[in-house]
Amino acid sequence: MDEQVEHVDAHDRVLRIVQRDDAVREGWLHRVAGVVCRDAEGRVLVNRRPGQARWFAGRYAPMIAGAVRPGETYAQAAARELCEELGVRAEVRHVFKFICQGAVGPYWFGIHEAVVTHEVVPDPREITWSGWFTLSEFRTAATRWPLVPDAGEAFEGYLRRCR
Repeated sequence: MDEQVEHVDAHDRVLRIVQRDDAVREGWLHRVAGVVCRDAEGRVLVNRRPGQARWFAGRYAPMIAGAVRPGETYAQAAARELCEELGVRAEVRHVFKFICQGAVGPYWFGIHEAVVTHEVVPDPREITWSGWFTLSEFRTAATRWPLVPDAGEAFEGYLRRCR
């Protein structure tokens, strides 16, 4: 079943409700929320997508992300994704948003940060592996691992704003 999203304009104003597949196929802007998870030591949680995932199968990302549902804020979607994908509840802090040209089409990407103090229990339908990395460790691993392209761009923007 396809999920619904808000088709938005270049100013992030809602135009109408559409199916996400239609938004992707037609190149319509819609909203996606991402969350960089840090632990108490400042390490970043890196995740691998399942091999059968619809988009970016088997690729790694230093964040989780998902579509913003109609009527949700970016922050509400980010908190929901944390719970759905990692089994944790944590306060999310908005960092920035930008129009991501995206590997499967353009969208507004709202980037958040959450400090995760509880054990993560990834949903195996969404994440097949995860681990905590220092920034240096992640940068080394990222030279060997296939990354989700959109997440890499967003993570670099996050780092520029949060150093």
